[in-house]
Amino acid sequence: MTKPLASLSLDLDNKWSYLKTHGDDAWSDYPSYFDTVVPRFLEILEDRKIKMTVFVVGQDAAQSWNQASLMSIATAGHEIANHSFHHEPWLHLYDRQQLIEEFETSEKAIREATGQQTIGFRGPGFSISDDVLKLLAERGYQYDATIFPTFLGPVARAYYFLRSNFSREQKEKRKALFGKFSDGFRPLKPFVWETSPNHLIEIPVTTMPIFKLPIHLSYIVYLAKFSRLAARLYFWKTMKLCRWLGVQPSILLHPLDFMGAEDDSDLGFFPGMDLSLDAKLNIVQGVLDQLQKNFQLVPMRVHCEHAMQTSLKSRDLSLVRPAVSG
Repeated sequence: MTKPLASLSLDLDNKWSYLKTHGDDAWSDYPSYFDTVVPRFLEILEDRKIKMTVFVVGQDAAQSWNQASLMSIATAGHEIANHSFHHEPWLHLYDRQQLIEEFETSEKAIREATGQQTIGFRGPGFSISDDVLKLLAERGYQYDATIFPTFLGPVARAYYFLRSNFSREQKEKRKALFGKFSDGFRPLKPFVWETSPNHLIEIPVTTMPIFKLPIHLSYIVYLAKFSRLAARLYFWKTMKLCRWLGVQPSILLHPLDFMGAEDDSDLGFFPGMDLSLDAKLNIVQGVLDQLQKNFQLVPMRVHCEHAMQTSLKSRDLSLVRPAVSG
């Protein structure tokens, strides 16, 4: 029997982008951990013959000291996608001209560093707007992967604010970080934003069907701090629900899933960064093995192509007008 499809992606947020989002001024020196993280996840994926999509920040691609790491990802056969240039979770506040500059600079930097022209996008901090969607369609993008269908976005944001030193102004800029409560009502299956001049496919970050609880790897790692058995059961149950309801999951990873407490003490504010490297890699590899056992793992461009082909045959891909602002 043919395995159902699932896509795998990694938001390659660098150390500086975590510090910037957290409100730490040390971000302005653009510290990087790519030399540590990239070889680790490339080796794990190569051992399993898995190809995925890596969302790259343009500012990282523009830095000469990151380019060898980024080229190694492309050379290994992984898809490179766009994660904005400045990695600001308030991207939804940009006007049209600011967005044009953001896309032009990020696309150019990523193309020069990796040799790939991006056709997919994910907003930093799940930040999106009608203007972003329209511009993506105009620039020939095939898919967006920003929507995060969970009711817990405001809870995650409140927790993040409690662990930060943000001023009132900084909190105001970040007030849409991780999305709105209403995002939990959005579909889990791919759909089409009705944009001009082209239709743009949305591939949501998968959450637990029905309950809309987050399942990307950082959450599994965090849960494993308290009970590895509970974490395994949580993920296993979610995959069962996905198969039962016909959801082809899109699973999200982050660089810190491949780093332990001994790697970087500056990032201790991030959930799960108090676990050892061995413990985290054990969890990550277990999740990947479980996914590979039950699904055909592909990059997001393949997920997008499959969704479009399916829609042409069955006409079951919903048309949704942009309605993300506000």
